[in-house]
Amino acid sequence: MPEKIILFDGTNLDKWHTRDGGKAPWRVENGVMTVVPHSGNIISYETYADAMIHVEWMEPDMRERTGQDRGNSGVYIHGVYELQVLDSYGVEPVQDDDCGGIYKMHAPLMNACKPPLEWQTYDILFRAPRFDAGGVKIEDARATVLQNGLPVLNNVVMPRVTPSGSRDFEAAEGPLMLQDHCHPVSFRNIWIMKL
Repeated sequence: MPEKIILFDGTNLDKWHTRDGGKAPWRVENGVMTVVPHSGNIISYETYADAMIHVEWMEPDMRERTGQDRGNSGVYIHGVYELQVLDSYGVEPVQDDDCGGIYKMHAPLMNACKPPLEWQTYDILFRAPRFDAGGVKIEDARATVLQNGLPVLNNVVMPRVTPSGSRDFEAAEGPLMLQDHCHPVSFRNIWIMKL
């Protein structure tokens, strides 16, 4: 059985850094890390190729706002493919910029969101892109995602990076990145299992 690598155990952000390599500036309190708005994205030191990824998050209560201005964040698989984190509770139909979708690439199959202030989960089965000996991509990245135990993405192809990632190119290995989109979204219990 592959080893579960804990990226956040509720105690500190030692396994994370900023884009420029600095100390991760988000707040850690009572076993939870919370985005400090405008402090920047955080990136895991740990990198991986194919992996199972588990992330738990909670949306702040921003119901007075609309669209992309409601608890916006993102889980960047490999640091470059954004799995949207957003308060999309009750939104129908869901689009490719709603929670559970790969941003501007794939809409989720259903709206599996819970209301704000409730913990939610992503369980991601990720297959990294493949490259030949010369570094030319020969297969696109793929992902299957369960949100709160429900299938929202089924083996979707990701042929390109999404905007605002940790880099602007694909690679055989990459980190996990969590996005600061200026809203105090909280995270806990984050781990990966390299496959």
